[in-house]
Amino acid sequence: MTHADRADQFRALHRTGEPLLLPNAWDHASAAALVGAGFSAIGTTSLGVAAAAGKADATGGTREETLRLARGLARLPALITVDIEGGFSERPDEVAELAAELARAGVVGVNIEDGRPDGTLAGTAPQCELISAVKESAPDLFVNARTDTYWLRAGGAEETERRAAAYQQAGADGLFVPGLQDGKAIAALVDGVLDVPLNILFAPGALTYRRLAELGVRRVSSGSLLFRAALHAAVEAAHSIGGGGAVPDDLPSYADAQALSAAYGEGA
Repeated sequence: MTHADRADQFRALHRTGEPLLLPNAWDHASAAALVGAGFSAIGTTSLGVAAAAGKADATGGTREETLRLARGLARLPALITVDIEGGFSERPDEVAELAAELARAGVVGVNIEDGRPDGTLAGTAPQCELISAVKESAPDLFVNARTDTYWLRAGGAEETERRAAAYQQAGADGLFVPGLQDGKAIAALVDGVLDVPLNILFAPGALTYRRLAELGVRRVSSGSLLFRAALHAAVEAAHSIGGGGAVPDDLPSYADAQALSAAYGEGA
Protein backbone atom coordinates (compact mmCIF):
# COMPACT_ATOMS: atom_id res chain seq x y z
CA MET A 1 0.00 0.00 0.00
CA THR A 2 1.37 3.40 -0.98
CA HIS A 3 1.69 6.40 1.29
CA ALA A 4 -1.13 8.07 -0.65
CA ASP A 5 -3.38 5.06 -0.01
CA ARG A 6 -2.65 5.15 3.71
CA ALA A 7 -3.25 8.90 3.80
CA ASP A 8 -6.60 8.35 2.07
CA GLN A 9 -7.48 5.73 4.70
CA PHE A 10 -6.71 8.23 7.46
CA ARG A 11 -8.72 10.95 5.74
CA ALA A 12 -11.69 8.59 5.40
CA LEU A 13 -11.69 7.95 9.16
CA HIS A 14 -12.70 11.61 9.56
CA ARG A 15 -15.59 11.37 7.14
CA THR A 16 -17.33 8.04 7.66
CA GLY A 17 -18.76 6.08 10.56
CA GLU A 18 -18.18 7.06 14.18
CA PRO A 19 -15.88 9.99 14.99
CA LEU A 20 -12.22 9.03 15.03
CA LEU A 21 -11.14 8.39 18.62
CA LEU A 22 -7.46 9.23 18.46
CA PRO A 23 -5.27 8.21 21.43
CA ASN A 24 -2.02 10.14 21.75
CA ALA A 25 1.21 8.29 22.52
CA TRP A 26 4.48 9.73 23.81
CA ASP A 27 6.99 6.99 23.03
CA HIS A 28 7.36 3.74 21.11
CA ALA A 29 6.02 1.48 23.87
CA SER A 30 2.88 3.52 24.50
CA ALA A 31 2.09 3.63 20.79
CA ALA A 32 2.74 -0.09 20.32
CA ALA A 33 0.52 -0.89 23.31
CA LEU A 34 -2.32 1.18 21.82
CA VAL A 35 -1.92 -0.52 18.45
CA GLY A 36 -1.97 -3.88 20.20
CA ALA A 37 -5.21 -2.85 21.91
CA GLY A 38 -6.85 -2.36 18.54
CA PHE A 39 -6.44 1.32 17.71
CA SER A 40 -5.81 1.72 13.99
CA ALA A 41 -4.73 5.38 14.16
CA ILE A 42 -2.36 6.88 16.72
CA GLY A 43 -1.31 10.47 17.35
CA THR A 44 1.53 11.86 19.42
CA THR A 45 1.35 14.32 22.31
CA SER A 46 3.93 17.09 22.28
CA LEU A 47 3.81 17.37 26.07
CA GLY A 48 4.61 13.69 26.49
CA VAL A 49 7.39 13.76 23.90
CA ALA A 50 8.94 16.86 25.44
CA ALA A 51 8.64 15.66 29.04
CA ALA A 52 10.15 12.29 28.16
CA ALA A 53 13.14 14.17 26.73
CA GLY A 54 13.42 16.44 29.77
CA LYS A 55 12.34 19.50 27.80
CA ALA A 56 9.49 22.00 27.98
CA ASP A 57 6.46 21.64 25.77
CA ALA A 58 5.44 24.13 23.08
CA THR A 59 8.78 25.91 22.97
CA GLY A 60 10.00 24.49 19.67
CA GLY A 61 12.84 22.52 21.23
CA THR A 62 11.91 18.94 20.31
CA ARG A 63 12.16 18.81 16.53
CA GLU A 64 14.73 16.03 16.51
CA GLU A 65 12.98 14.00 19.21
CA THR A 66 9.69 14.33 17.35
CA LEU A 67 11.19 13.30 14.02
CA ARG A 68 13.07 10.37 15.53
CA LEU A 69 9.94 9.10 17.29
CA ALA A 70 7.85 9.53 14.14
CA ARG A 71 10.25 7.44 12.08
CA GLY A 72 9.96 4.62 14.58
CA LEU A 73 6.19 4.83 14.97
CA ALA A 74 5.70 4.74 11.20
CA ARG A 75 6.83 1.10 11.30
CA LEU A 76 3.80 0.21 13.41
CA PRO A 77 0.77 -1.34 11.68
CA ALA A 78 -1.24 1.83 12.25
CA LEU A 79 -1.85 5.25 10.74
CA ILE A 80 0.38 7.79 12.48
CA THR A 81 -0.20 11.50 12.86
CA VAL A 82 2.35 13.71 14.59
CA ASP A 83 2.09 16.83 16.72
CA ILE A 84 4.71 19.27 15.40
CA GLU A 85 3.76 22.13 17.75
CA GLY A 86 4.12 25.33 15.70
CA GLY A 87 6.34 23.63 13.13
CA PHE A 88 9.58 24.14 15.12
CA SER A 89 10.30 27.18 12.97
CA GLU A 90 8.62 30.32 11.71
CA ARG A 91 10.17 29.85 8.28
CA PRO A 92 7.76 28.17 5.84
CA ASP A 93 10.59 26.43 3.96
CA GLU A 94 11.90 24.79 7.13
CA VAL A 95 8.44 23.66 8.23
CA ALA A 96 7.81 22.35 4.71
CA GLU A 97 11.02 20.29 4.84
CA LEU A 98 9.98 18.76 8.16
CA ALA A 99 6.59 17.83 6.67
CA ALA A 100 8.29 16.23 3.69
CA GLU A 101 10.60 14.22 5.98
CA LEU A 102 7.61 12.98 7.97
CA ALA A 103 5.74 11.99 4.83
CA ARG A 104 8.80 10.12 3.52
CA ALA A 105 8.93 8.25 6.84
CA GLY A 106 5.33 7.11 6.37
CA VAL A 107 3.48 9.54 8.65
CA VAL A 108 0.00 10.38 7.31
CA GLY A 109 -0.85 13.52 9.26
CA VAL A 110 0.42 16.43 11.34
CA ASN A 111 -0.98 18.89 13.86
CA ILE A 112 0.34 22.42 13.55
CA GLU A 113 -0.70 25.05 16.09
CA ASP A 114 -0.95 28.82 16.14
CA GLY A 115 -0.23 29.23 19.87
CA ARG A 116 3.19 30.62 20.66
CA PRO A 117 5.46 30.13 23.73
CA ASP A 118 4.71 33.64 25.03
CA GLY A 119 1.00 32.85 25.27
CA THR A 120 -0.02 34.79 22.18
CA LEU A 121 -1.41 33.64 18.86
CA ALA A 122 0.59 33.73 15.66
CA GLY A 123 -0.64 36.16 13.06
CA THR A 124 -3.22 34.60 10.79
CA ALA A 125 -1.33 35.38 7.58
CA PRO A 126 2.01 33.87 8.71
CA GLN A 127 0.20 30.79 10.02
CA CYS A 128 -1.56 30.36 6.70
CA GLU A 129 1.83 30.52 5.00
CA LEU A 130 3.05 27.63 7.16
CA ILE A 131 -0.06 25.56 6.40
CA SER A 132 0.25 26.22 2.68
CA ALA A 133 3.94 25.35 2.71
CA VAL A 134 3.23 22.01 4.40
CA LYS A 135 0.53 21.13 1.84
CA GLU A 136 2.77 22.09 -1.06
CA SER A 137 5.67 19.95 0.17
CA ALA A 138 3.57 16.98 1.29
CA PRO A 139 0.17 17.10 -0.44
CA ASP A 140 -0.99 13.76 0.96
CA LEU A 141 -0.47 14.73 4.62
CA PHE A 142 -3.63 15.39 6.60
CA VAL A 143 -2.92 18.84 8.05
CA ASN A 144 -4.89 19.35 11.25
CA ALA A 145 -4.70 23.09 11.84
CA ARG A 146 -4.90 23.81 15.54
CA THR A 147 -6.05 27.17 16.80
CA ASP A 148 -5.42 28.01 20.46
CA THR A 149 -8.05 30.72 20.71
CA TYR A 150 -9.79 28.89 23.56
CA TRP A 151 -6.72 27.11 24.96
CA LEU A 152 -4.89 30.39 25.56
CA ARG A 153 -8.07 32.41 26.12
CA ALA A 154 -6.85 34.64 23.34
CA GLY A 155 -10.12 34.87 21.46
CA GLY A 156 -13.64 33.51 21.48
CA ALA A 157 -16.06 32.21 18.91
CA GLU A 158 -15.65 35.05 16.42
CA GLU A 159 -11.85 34.81 16.30
CA THR A 160 -12.04 31.02 16.09
CA GLU A 161 -14.40 31.20 13.15
CA ARG A 162 -12.22 33.78 11.42
CA ARG A 163 -9.13 31.61 11.77
CA ALA A 164 -11.02 28.49 10.78
CA ALA A 165 -12.04 30.09 7.50
CA ALA A 166 -8.50 31.29 6.81
CA TYR A 167 -6.85 27.96 7.63
CA GLN A 168 -9.29 26.10 5.39
CA GLN A 169 -8.48 28.50 2.57
CA ALA A 170 -4.78 27.85 3.13
CA GLY A 171 -5.32 24.12 2.61
CA ALA A 172 -5.94 22.65 6.07
CA ASP A 173 -7.65 19.25 6.04
CA GLY A 174 -9.07 19.60 9.56
CA LEU A 175 -9.48 22.09 12.39
CA PHE A 176 -8.47 21.37 16.00
CA VAL A 177 -9.78 23.62 18.79
CA PRO A 178 -8.46 22.41 22.16
CA GLY A 179 -10.19 23.91 25.17
CA LEU A 180 -13.52 24.32 23.39
CA GLN A 181 -16.27 22.55 25.35
CA ASP A 182 -19.26 24.78 24.64
CA GLY A 183 -21.85 22.79 22.72
CA LYS A 184 -23.41 25.79 20.99
CA ALA A 185 -20.02 27.07 19.81
CA ILE A 186 -19.08 23.61 18.53
CA ALA A 187 -22.35 23.26 16.64
CA ALA A 188 -21.93 26.75 15.16
CA LEU A 189 -18.48 25.84 13.85
CA VAL A 190 -19.67 22.57 12.35
CA ASP A 191 -22.85 23.96 10.80
CA GLY A 192 -21.83 27.45 9.80
CA VAL A 193 -18.11 27.67 9.08
CA LEU A 194 -16.32 24.39 8.59
CA ASP A 195 -16.01 22.44 5.36
CA VAL A 196 -13.40 20.22 7.07
CA PRO A 197 -13.67 17.83 10.05
CA LEU A 198 -13.61 19.35 13.53
CA ASN A 199 -11.27 17.87 16.15
CA ILE A 200 -11.99 18.43 19.86
CA LEU A 201 -9.75 17.53 22.79
CA PHE A 202 -11.48 15.20 25.26
CA ALA A 203 -11.73 16.69 28.74
CA PRO A 204 -12.71 14.52 31.76
CA GLY A 205 -15.95 15.74 33.31
CA ALA A 206 -16.90 17.76 30.24
CA LEU A 207 -18.59 16.74 26.98
CA THR A 208 -18.60 13.00 26.43
CA TYR A 209 -17.47 11.27 23.25
CA ARG A 210 -21.11 10.52 22.44
CA ARG A 211 -22.20 14.12 22.93
CA LEU A 212 -19.32 15.40 20.79
CA ALA A 213 -20.43 12.98 18.08
CA GLU A 214 -23.98 14.32 18.26
CA LEU A 215 -22.63 17.85 17.81
CA GLY A 216 -20.88 16.85 14.59
CA VAL A 217 -17.32 16.51 15.88
CA ARG A 218 -15.39 14.08 13.66
CA ARG A 219 -12.22 13.52 15.70
CA VAL A 220 -11.77 13.28 19.46
CA SER A 221 -8.19 13.36 20.75
CA SER A 222 -6.86 12.35 24.15
CA GLY A 223 -3.95 14.82 24.02
CA SER A 224 -1.65 14.49 27.03
CA LEU A 225 -4.32 12.74 29.11
CA LEU A 226 -2.90 9.23 28.66
CA PHE A 227 0.62 10.40 29.46
CA ARG A 228 -0.56 12.12 32.63
CA ALA A 229 -2.64 9.09 33.61
CA ALA A 230 0.42 6.86 33.17
CA LEU A 231 2.50 9.12 35.44
CA HIS A 232 -0.22 9.04 38.07
CA ALA A 233 -0.53 5.26 37.89
CA ALA A 234 3.23 4.81 38.22
CA VAL A 235 3.42 6.99 41.34
CA GLU A 236 0.38 5.29 42.86
CA ALA A 237 1.90 1.86 42.25
CA ALA A 238 5.17 2.92 43.86
CA HIS A 239 3.36 4.21 46.96
CA SER A 240 1.30 1.02 47.12
CA ILE A 241 4.41 -1.15 47.35
CA GLY A 242 5.61 0.60 50.48
CA GLY A 243 2.20 1.19 52.00
CA GLY A 244 0.84 -2.29 51.59
CA GLY A 245 -1.83 -1.13 49.18
CA ALA A 246 -3.15 -3.05 46.24
CA VAL A 247 -1.21 -3.03 43.00
CA PRO A 248 -3.19 -4.27 39.99
CA ASP A 249 -2.42 -7.91 39.30
CA ASP A 250 -3.46 -7.78 35.66
CA LEU A 251 -0.56 -5.63 34.47
CA PRO A 252 1.32 -6.65 31.30
CA SER A 253 4.03 -9.17 32.05
CA TYR A 254 7.73 -8.49 31.53
CA ALA A 255 7.55 -10.58 28.36
CA ASP A 256 4.55 -8.61 27.12
CA ALA A 257 6.33 -5.31 27.68
CA GLN A 258 9.50 -6.60 26.03
CA ALA A 259 7.46 -7.68 23.03
CA LEU A 260 6.33 -4.11 22.38
CA SER A 261 9.83 -3.16 21.27
CA ALA A 262 10.78 -6.57 19.87
CA ALA A 263 7.93 -6.55 17.38
CA TYR A 264 8.38 -3.11 15.86
CA GLY A 265 11.59 -1.69 17.28
CA GLU A 266 14.68 -0.65 15.39
CA GLY A 267 16.01 -4.17 15.40
CA ALA A 268 12.88 -5.69 13.90
